[in-house]
Amino acid sequence: MSDPRPLAGQVALVTGGAKNIGRAISLALAAAGAAVAVNTLSSREDAEAVVKEIRAAGGTADVFLADISDAAAVRAMGEAVIKRFGKIDILVLNASQRREILFKDMTFEDWRNTMSITLDGSFHCIKACLPSMLEHKHGNIITLGGDAVLLGGNKKSHNTTAKNGLVGLTRALAKELAEDGIRVNCVSPGSFNTSRPAHRSARADPKGKIPLGRVGEPEEIAASVRFLCGPGGGYITGQVLHVNGGAFIFA
Repeated sequence: MSDPRPLAGQVALVTGGAKNIGRAISLALAAAGAAVAVNTLSSREDAEAVVKEIRAAGGTADVFLADISDAAAVRAMGEAVIKRFGKIDILVLNASQRREILFKDMTFEDWRNTMSITLDGSFHCIKACLPSMLEHKHGNIITLGGDAVLLGGNKKSHNTTAKNGLVGLTRALAKELAEDGIRVNCVSPGSFNTSRPAHRSARADPKGKIPLGRVGEPEEIAASVRFLCGPGGGYITGQVLHVNGGAFIFA
């Protein structure tokens, strides 16, 4: 019989953990036994709601406010998480900038805003969490990609570039940190139902290009993250797991 709480005793930091996919990941890791640090920049009420839900189910969680593009703020957040929970075992890099804009209309500020959150933010968060992982010779770092990494994306050149950077970072760190017992993987969502409450049924595939015939639910991404962080994913590192209902069959 499988362990219902395979992450018991571990501590997870989830960036952008208050809404949509981040919320689902926070809840899934907590249900698996991890204490969860729910990071947000501005969605404090949503983050507090996630923490309340986790605690109501018997779990442990707290809200940690920080702009992940701010190195000093991230260092302070990492220190606060360790002070509260004692360590950091799992880092889920979910926060990103998703604004759509045509490249011809894009300013350098638009470009840098996306890079500062997706790439610079990942750098800052990993640097803040890595010492604890190295100390304990154990850790899981999960980056969140997207189908635009392989398919491209209209009005998403900045986000596509940043997410491709995350894939490169994932593979490089997986090799570099393997001997320290730290695994690094990327979960890459396709089309997901993030505009409505998670309990609603998934919408049908609007363009008829997903073999499973529907968009995914946030909980399905969260289940993949939970698997990779648990014992079942113990021999997996440096990989990109595409969770997209088979959409790449048509790529």
